Amino acid sequence: MSSHVTLTLNPSFRVAPVRRRTFGAFVEHLGRCVYTGIHEPGHPTADEDGFRTDVLELTRELGVSSVRYPGGNFVSGYKWEDGVGPVEDRPVRHDLAWHSSDPNTVGLDEFMTWAKKAGVEPMYAVNLGTRGMEEALDVLQYANAPQGIALSDQRAANGHPEPYGISMWCLGNEMDGPWQAGHKTAEEYARLATETARLMRQEDPDLELIVCGSSNSQMPTFGAWENTVLTEAYDQVDMVSAHVYYSEKDGDRASFLASADDMDHFIDSVVATADHVRAKLKRDKRIMISFDEWNIWYQHRAESRPPSGDDWPVAPVLLEDTYSAMDAVVFGNLLISLLRHSDRVASASLAQLVNVIAPIMTEPGGSAWKQTTFHPFALTSRYAVGEVLDVRLDAPSFENQRFGSSSAADAVATWDDDAGTLAVFVVNRGADTPLALDADLASFGDLEVVEALTLHHEDPYATNTQAAPETVVPAANDSVRLEGGRLVGDLPAISWTLVRLARPAA
Repeated sequence: MSSHVTLTLNPSFRVAPVRRRTFGAFVEHLGRCVYTGIHEPGHPTADEDGFRTDVLELTRELGVSSVRYPGGNFVSGYKWEDGVGPVEDRPVRHDLAWHSSDPNTVGLDEFMTWAKKAGVEPMYAVNLGTRGMEEALDVLQYANAPQGIALSDQRAANGHPEPYGISMWCLGNEMDGPWQAGHKTAEEYARLATETARLMRQEDPDLELIVCGSSNSQMPTFGAWENTVLTEAYDQVDMVSAHVYYSEKDGDRASFLASADDMDHFIDSVVATADHVRAKLKRDKRIMISFDEWNIWYQHRAESRPPSGDDWPVAPVLLEDTYSAMDAVVFGNLLISLLRHSDRVASASLAQLVNVIAPIMTEPGGSAWKQTTFHPFALTSRYAVGEVLDVRLDAPSFENQRFGSSSAADAVATWDDDAGTLAVFVVNRGADTPLALDADLASFGDLEVVEALTLHHEDPYATNTQAAPETVVPAANDSVRLEGGRLVGDLPAISWTLVRLARPAA
């Protein structure tokens, strides 16, 4: 016996254009993300620069638009100069953030070479933990200045004569967190970030600068931190960061399935604080959000604990979560939340891309495969085009410990008027009850269903592995059809569904 979820869509219910930067990712020098992830010179698929071409192909298939680099907690102790110049002369350093050693085989130049091959826009983070304004200006000049000054000439001597033209720059990482090297109070960070931004803008006034917001919405200083930092830095920055991770805790499946409720509230709270500062300062500019870390992450698992003691390994197994069918459904719902807030979320970065809480997994010297979360990301990135629409939704609710009562369904849609294509993304968050879909599409005129795909597994804890990489994949949902201007069909419990529609060919 199923309940009904009713959707009302209209091409006039526009939120904002789809932003390609919503589909960004993150590469940090953490665990096996870089070494044996994107870079493994001895691998059978490695290219002339040591990059795994199987990972490059999967990155392009994933539809990643931008990549944040090189951290993360790693960046707060990083010396960017260690990663440029002849590889044989680069020092090996201890990374205190993840109790590992980094040989600096991959640095800024290598990352930019990889980014070009992957077809992604770079987002570069500067170290405002153990370093400051001077080092930020130095790496900006190395990366972006035309030849003719010392640092750009150094880049050219290292084999890269043309400026990289990196537009997006993060002013540090999670500086409110006591786990961060160089952790600061809001007032300390606000002054440093503002003056760093001012100096970087003197070099290039067109940069897009991202100031650190709270590390997560559960921080005791959440809200107050954003208020203090933005009050100081408002005129110098364009975006404020937001970070969040979700997981099923203590068997509370219902709260986990409703995780997007928290992301919605998080975004709305940051927007409210930013707009309060805007009103207080009497400014016209609106500060946008860079949601540059988000994912499912089971932080309590053993693989999330860094090494300790005298062992400082290179590329240890860290944060290598294996994702379930249910994880993928929640993950797809988080993408719905990000799209729904496209009016204020200007950029987002899935943390991370390879091996480390990632949609792509690799075996050193062996194969690469897709986790369950790969599929909702790739399909949303590919088919979310045009304008994001505000979907009016009526569905039964379910009770959960964290949020009290949550809707059993969630949805967003995108409409490309020029192409005449509509994409509807909908999740059934109910743990036990199928839902009968009923969506009113009459206002779009004549449409036909191109494809309906549902990601679901009878075992919500089923996973993809190297041995069985296609255990959980989207499958055709033949129940979805149009009936007199209404889209109807069946949505299994704990499922993510994409329906693509288009005007009939002339």
